[in-house]
Amino acid sequence: MTFLGEEPQLTAAEVADQAGIPLAQARRLWRTLGFPERGDARAYTEADVAALRLVVDLLGEGIIDLDVALNVARGVGLSMARLADWEVGELVHHVDEAFAEQGGAEDGDSTAWVMDRFGARFEDLLVYAWRRHLAAAVDRMQSVRAIDADPHTTDLSVGFADIVGFTALSNEVSRERIGELVEVFESRCGDVIAREQGRLIKSMGDAVLFVNDDPMAAFSTAEGIINVIGRDPRMPDVRVGLASGGVVLRLGDVFGPPVNLAARLTQVARRNRIIVDHATADLLPADQIESRPLPPRPVRGFGVVEPVAVRRA
Repeated sequence: MTFLGEEPQLTAAEVADQAGIPLAQARRLWRTLGFPERGDARAYTEADVAALRLVVDLLGEGIIDLDVALNVARGVGLSMARLADWEVGELVHHVDEAFAEQGGAEDGDSTAWVMDRFGARFEDLLVYAWRRHLAAAVDRMQSVRAIDADPHTTDLSVGFADIVGFTALSNEVSRERIGELVEVFESRCGDVIAREQGRLIKSMGDAVLFVNDDPMAAFSTAEGIINVIGRDPRMPDVRVGLASGGVVLRLGDVFGPPVNLAARLTQVARRNRIIVDHATADLLPADQIESRPLPPRPVRGFGVVEPVAVRRA
């Protein structure tokens, strides 16, 4: 069985020629998507031709240029590579056992069996999730345009939450335990962020970066993360920093001083506490949130900063 739907029979040059794109551009697109170059080997299929023709047609419309196409391709490649690794890593532990229970032969291909049985449904779920996220992204963009002429820049509250002492912890427990801990941390944080109408920008194993349109929602997100992680005796402590202000939205990521400051604030936060900058503290409702300025301290990249500890009144 081939996951590509057909056996590779074409070279890169043949694919580029049939798609009507210079070979150098075809190779650049493959690299941007995260695929290794295969030289002159017959490693490609008609599906590769069809994919490149889509790019050629898009460029022919004149709405986007090659640089834009490459940026989108980079996002697709990074996302799909991580998703594929995630799916395979999660399934591999269960597939062989399930295959045997279903009466599969000892010399049978359990991977082919599971993909034949579930592959189409995985693909349907992928397209469904992409459409839902695309609709949400368009709604966010339209909301920003209604306020600001620049759709890539907006005011947000940015949150950064990390596990306390993760490096030391990873040296003390088994790899399996670390894997389980990271999985629980990411899933619980993701649940809290979604519940509070926020957006998980990225996960870095021992830390997550999220954004909320509303500072109070960002506080509730931070509070929720502490409750489901730091208050659980089976999990390590966490620290959460929040900062608000103008950020740049680009390639599914966020950039700007609030992003960097939120990360820096976790370095001065106490365990299972929320530390914010003055911009966020000023935006939080005084009748709901109690603020306490902390002693000024140097913060890398920002000079001397006076952080603010906040908690529900």
